[in-house]
Amino acid sequence: MTKVTIKRKNYLARFLAIAIGAAIFAAFTPTIAQAVESTTLESVSKTTGELRLSIDTTWVLITGFLVFFMQCGFAMLEAGLVRQTSVVNTLAENFVDAATTLLAWWATGFAIAFGTTSNGLWGTDGFFLNNAFTINNGTIEYAMGAGGSSAPINTLTLFFFQFAFAATSSTITTGSMAERTDFKGDLIYTIIMGAIMYPLVVHWAWNSGGWLNKLNYHDFAGSSVVHTVGGWTSLVGAYLLGPRPDRIWGQIPPAHNLGYATIGAMILWFGWYGFNPGSALTMSNPGLVSLVVVNTSLAAAAGAMSAFLYIYFRFRQWHLFCGLNGSLAGLVAITAGCAYVMPWAAALIGLVAGVLVLIVVDIIEWFEIDDPVGAFAVHGSCGMMGTIAVGLFGHPALTINKKSGLFLGGGFDLLGVQLGGVAAIAVFAVVFSFLMFGSLKALGMLRVNPEADRIGIDVYEHGASAWPDVYPIDDLQYGDDDDDEE
Repeated sequence: MTKVTIKRKNYLARFLAIAIGAAIFAAFTPTIAQAVESTTLESVSKTTGELRLSIDTTWVLITGFLVFFMQCGFAMLEAGLVRQTSVVNTLAENFVDAATTLLAWWATGFAIAFGTTSNGLWGTDGFFLNNAFTINNGTIEYAMGAGGSSAPINTLTLFFFQFAFAATSSTITTGSMAERTDFKGDLIYTIIMGAIMYPLVVHWAWNSGGWLNKLNYHDFAGSSVVHTVGGWTSLVGAYLLGPRPDRIWGQIPPAHNLGYATIGAMILWFGWYGFNPGSALTMSNPGLVSLVVVNTSLAAAAGAMSAFLYIYFRFRQWHLFCGLNGSLAGLVAITAGCAYVMPWAAALIGLVAGVLVLIVVDIIEWFEIDDPVGAFAVHGSCGMMGTIAVGLFGHPALTINKKSGLFLGGGFDLLGVQLGGVAAIAVFAVVFSFLMFGSLKALGMLRVNPEADRIGIDVYEHGASAWPDVYPIDDLQYGDDDDDEE
């Protein structure tokens, strides 16, 4: 009996030990599982985030390359529209605009645009990219054109992408001031635009702390930030420069090479597929990117055809130059709202822009302001119109804070912000431009010496001719060091 009792006690002890162990295991199993699951999810989430940032960085860099290639488009377009004796000068200006803007953007421009803000007006850190690798582990929050919508992006990636935008804004001005600007003056004003002028407007609209951004101002890719600034600057510059020699008002000089101009315009259209879709700064929302691409395409096509038809009904001729400017006008106009309006509205915006650009060209001609490429008509007037159009056609499913445009039942809330923002940017651009170009004119560094008008600015400034067989350089003369304005 004793042995049986002992065995039973042993069995009971073993059973209790097993039961207690099982209870402990059951109690801690969820915790262990949760810890393992949490570690796995954190690892997957971290890997996914890194992969997304890598994909987005690649996307933004590629689209940035397209935007930079637009410099070639501007160069070809302007070279085709100016006179034969000014081709080299036009190409040189577009080339150095990119170089000087990059250096200015690196020194101060990027810091003013995207540095830390305390007043909503300008940034205060990041000069010479001195904190590019330290802030937010090398990333920066970009506001994507309207308050409340932001995305993390590599700081250096954003630096390059926005440099291409800055170069676009400054090179717009060279077209309206073509054939008569002192090359030294061109170097100086492009540096000022890239270092101070353009970055200030970027800060207002695209920095998450900018005063316009906080008002939910909508400019997705730069109808006002890039093109309105460039357009008004070009108009003021052309006005202060005065007209080209022998300019006959009411008779716009014909383009010397429409082949160049056409190639340039098509390069610009192609480059806009980087300009607008790239401004999403991400590929994680393919629906948004696709909408931007479609809207951009529709506006360009509608602008080209409305310009063609408008000029045909006026003169019974299909003027290629008008069609080219019509397509560019549509592209400029849709740049602000390409992510905020439906495709039918994009087509309508482009349609209006194609006619508006030709009307404004006539108005500028009536005021006797010599704009060889119609820069203000394309970029200034259509940039403002396109930005305001967001306040008319903005769709609540697409705009920030679900705001609707006036024509979609949203009242004047969104429209009022758009009107106020456009007005502020235009006034700033005009005042700043008068100060900048007025100072250059007072220093005798705005317009070339009259001798350049006699022998051609290509020979005078560069000692070269784009067409040496047609315009040989027989008596090569260089500008004196003291070639001040007279």
